[in-house]
Amino acid sequence: MINKKASFLSLLLVFFLLTKSWGVDIPFGKTGKISYDLKKGNFKVFQQTTQWLENGFSLVKNLGKIYSSKDYDSRTYRNELLNDAIGKGKKHIITLKGKGLPEMHQIFYVYDALPYFLCQVQLFGNSLSSNELFPIQGDVSYFGNQSGVNSVFVPFDNDTFISYHTKKLMSDAPQMSAEVGALYNDTSKKGLIAGSVEQGKWKSGVETKLNVGNSIFIAVKNGFTDQRITRDTIPHGYIKGNKISSSRIFFGAFADWRKGMEAYAKVCRLADPPIVFKWKQATPLGWNSWGAMQEHISYEKVIKTVDYFADSLKGFRSGGTAFIDLDSYWDKLIDGGLEGDFSQLKAFADYTKKRGLKPGVYWAPFTDWGFKSGSNRRVEGSNYTYGELWTKTGNGYHDIDGARALDPTHPGTQKRIALVINKLKECGFEMIKIDFLGHAAIESSHFYNPKIATGMQAYGEGMQFLLRQLAGKMLIYAAISPNIATAKYVHMRRIACDAFHSISDTKYTLNSLTYGWWQTYLYDYMDADHVVLKTEKEGVNRARLFSALATGSLIVGDDFSINGPWKNMAKKLFQNPELLKLIEDGRSFRPLQNDGTASTLFTKQVKGITYLVAFNYNDNEQRIAISQANIGLDREQNYMAIDILSNEKILLKGNPNLILPAADARVFKILKINK
Repeated sequence: MINKKASFLSLLLVFFLLTKSWGVDIPFGKTGKISYDLKKGNFKVFQQTTQWLENGFSLVKNLGKIYSSKDYDSRTYRNELLNDAIGKGKKHIITLKGKGLPEMHQIFYVYDALPYFLCQVQLFGNSLSSNELFPIQGDVSYFGNQSGVNSVFVPFDNDTFISYHTKKLMSDAPQMSAEVGALYNDTSKKGLIAGSVEQGKWKSGVETKLNVGNSIFIAVKNGFTDQRITRDTIPHGYIKGNKISSSRIFFGAFADWRKGMEAYAKVCRLADPPIVFKWKQATPLGWNSWGAMQEHISYEKVIKTVDYFADSLKGFRSGGTAFIDLDSYWDKLIDGGLEGDFSQLKAFADYTKKRGLKPGVYWAPFTDWGFKSGSNRRVEGSNYTYGELWTKTGNGYHDIDGARALDPTHPGTQKRIALVINKLKECGFEMIKIDFLGHAAIESSHFYNPKIATGMQAYGEGMQFLLRQLAGKMLIYAAISPNIATAKYVHMRRIACDAFHSISDTKYTLNSLTYGWWQTYLYDYMDADHVVLKTEKEGVNRARLFSALATGSLIVGDDFSINGPWKNMAKKLFQNPELLKLIEDGRSFRPLQNDGTASTLFTKQVKGITYLVAFNYNDNEQRIAISQANIGLDREQNYMAIDILSNEKILLKGNPNLILPAADARVFKILKINK
């Protein structure tokens, strides 16, 4: 009897060990767990007892053939210590081998103190070639009941007046998002975030949709192109060699999806940190000529503008100064083209500094605006012709926004950049607005540099060359550009496409802030484009100004060389010290609503004080309900909301309504009061 019992226990132990050998549990954070099935090649993700993901696996393409992590014969597991910029933890590697298949590694980067993880897939073998990798995909089980779950579309860039949007998941209409995707419940705010934290080689997309059984499918793809989103007209370039690595992919679920997006942005900045020099001065604010002056720029007009800011807007300062930035058509101040006489441009820069302000300038370094004049024009600063520089896309070239893309890896493109940037440095400019950068990220059938195979590799080479020419001499502001990939190269970025003076401009810009506010953790500063007052009503002016303050910086744009009602309004609005305090930290406000085109409410903490910005985009008066809980206030405490401009005081007790006139906005400072 004893021998039978001992035999049974031995068999049970063997069974347990065999079962254990078929799987491995990978812990992350304090209570997270990835359960990997070594027998099947898939995995599940849990946070405590809540399951995030079911049937997770990787998919790769090599030499035109597609392989899944579930197709391999053998899988082994090992781990090693991890200590990188993100934190301390472990790197867990699953090695997959199979007859006739390239060796695959599935890698999970987990951190002791972080409630999310990164993952990656790698291929090893001879003469590999891939333009498509799926590091992670599977069925999302985090939400339980799928009703009320939204998928967020994040654009690749901010060109062509593209907007963010959300939509309910449907089985016959997958949602594609560029670089990062977010699923969230519009009532509870709980959400799941997945996205690439590196953009040096791959363009990435996140697909979400409902499966037939109403479960949610998610897949993160390296090698994503779509003409409507990435602007590419040809497939993604191929990475070749004996080792091919995907981007590292962020994956996490959060009680509030907004905190998840902020965590994602912070990890991106750690995983692929800035190489631009550190900006140590105050939050930039200033004026840009494209707001109203545009092609009518002249030396006389910009000098009058400098004088106006120096003499009549002395309170419009950050760190004791402001930038006066010449946008497109500054070449009207030079003689003889880009190789000619820049003395008048230098005179402008010298005069601006003499008046206590900082001169800024503009350029689109990767575009040819004169391509319709032919291919045989000589490229300034070189002996190449423009036709040799044009980015090749199969049998054609890449034209968008009225300009043709230039190959960032071509020595002619780089010689032209060196010529212009050196001349602008000699003039003494201290800021440069660079534009149409997406032209440098386009997939090409043939880059000049044979080591460059993808649009993102080309973008990196072009931007790094540009930075070397700038040599730390200027604040760098990116206008139209890839949303995430640009972060390591610039200090400041415009959050949306062009915006000017109308309430619709305000709403359009705040659409990008509503769903893209988290980029404030990618960049030093985000910008809402030039605030133009023009002849709009004061309420519209306020709304446009507050949209900039909520985004985190302030660039204005009226033509102050001539008289108009905008001059007095600028004196009234642009010099309010209480308003200017809102951008001192350079951080964007966070949206309170994510269920429409643009939130009407945004909040931010500044030195322990809560500020609330409320917008009315409609042409009639609106009452907007305020919830203390949504603002993040203690429901047991009483608060007073004080309108910064009118000083009106509103007791926040229960859920009061804010009254907003048509096409207007208000900013409130919220203070605790005794019960």
